[in-house]
Amino acid sequence: MKSPLSLIRRCLLFFMVCLAASGLTAIPVEWELSSLLPFVPFPSAVGRWLDQVLTAVHHVSASYPFLFYGYDWLAFAHFLLAILFIGPYRNPVRNKWVIEFGMYACLLIIPFALIAGHFRGIPWYWQLADCSFGIIGLLPLAIAYRKTLVLEEAEQVAAATANKADDIFLNYKKCS
Repeated sequence: MKSPLSLIRRCLLFFMVCLAASGLTAIPVEWELSSLLPFVPFPSAVGRWLDQVLTAVHHVSASYPFLFYGYDWLAFAHFLLAILFIGPYRNPVRNKWVIEFGMYACLLIIPFALIAGHFRGIPWYWQLADCSFGIIGLLPLAIAYRKTLVLEEAEQVAAATANKADDIFLNYKKCS
């Protein structure tokens, strides 16, 4: 059986890689859409939506390329958030708050995607796809958090046992 620390680290590494990969996908958005669209059936709602998005991306790219600077910053934020999880990767108990932060962020994706998506005219199925990122991200973080609590309890028991042993030794020295 794997140790709690090993499982925590695997979950956090998976989450960090996914965050960084998600950030990478924000940069070449025009190329990605152009590459993806031939594989999506066009008569479908998803195909029509992606075609509309690609048309808008082409227009923005030709007329207002500086707007894609926002995508660059989006990617940068993903990279920074991935780096944030190095702390709990090294010491999950001391940096448990980062895992909690990540879990809250994943949960907040759901109302944000639904509210912002509604007001921006994003199709409901695409809003659900965006919500799935929060759910998928929450799974490894919840596992890591649960195992961090187990690790924290084990550390507290070990510390209490060590303190008890010190007390016994000190009492023995006083008696001698």
